[in-house]
Amino acid sequence: MGVVMVAVILFASAWRLDWAMGWALVGVYAAWVGANAVLLIPTSPDLLIERVTRAKDAKAWDTALLGVVGLVTLAKYILAGLDVRRGWTARAWPGMPLALQIVALVVAALGYALGTWAMTANAFFSKVVRIQEDRQHAVATGGPYRCVRHPGYSGTIAFELATPFMLGSLWALIPGVLVVLLTIVRTALEDRTLQEELEGYPAYARRVRYRLLPGVW
Repeated sequence: MGVVMVAVILFASAWRLDWAMGWALVGVYAAWVGANAVLLIPTSPDLLIERVTRAKDAKAWDTALLGVVGLVTLAKYILAGLDVRRGWTARAWPGMPLALQIVALVVAALGYALGTWAMTANAFFSKVVRIQEDRQHAVATGGPYRCVRHPGYSGTIAFELATPFMLGSLWALIPGVLVVLLTIVRTALEDRTLQEELEGYPAYARRVRYRLLPGVW
C-alpha cells in the first residue's frame, strides 16, 4: 500500500504518467519492500511483526518526530510532482543532466540497500524507538553496525538527499533536507536512549565511535 500511495501522490501531483524518474522511484520502493520480504520472512518474521505492530511503549518524542517526518515526506513528493508539472526547476536549471539524475537514482537505491542490510543484521530494527524487553533486546554489532551505530539512518539520509535530484526537482530539496535534519535529531535522541537504557550499548558505543558517518559523527 505504501508503494501505491507514493505512486498516486507523485503522478497525481505531476498530472502525467510519462515521468520516467517517477516510475524509477516507485520501482526503488517496490524493490525495497520486496527485498525486505524475501530476506526477512524466512529469517526474522518476529521483526516484521514488530515493525507493523503499534507499540504502546514507543518514546513520545519519537512518535511526534515520525509524524512530522511523514508530513514533510508527503510535501516532498507533492512538490516534486508539481515542479515537474509546472516546470519550476526546468526554468531555473534548464537541461539538468540526465547523468546526474541516474547517479542520484543509484545513490537512492544504495541508500535503501544499506537500510535493508542494517535490518537483516539487527533483529531489533523497530520502526519506533523503544527498548524491546518483550523480545530480549540486545545490541546489534554485525554487518554495517561494525562501522556506524545507526546505518539505517545513514541510508535514509543518502536516499533523502538523492531523491530530489533523481526526480529533477530542486524544490523537493527543501523538505528533503528537512527530513535529513530531523533524522540527525532522531539519531542523537535514540543514541542517548540506548546509552541510558540498553545493556551493553555503552560498551559498543566505545568500540564504534561514529553514529552516522565514519570519521565525522
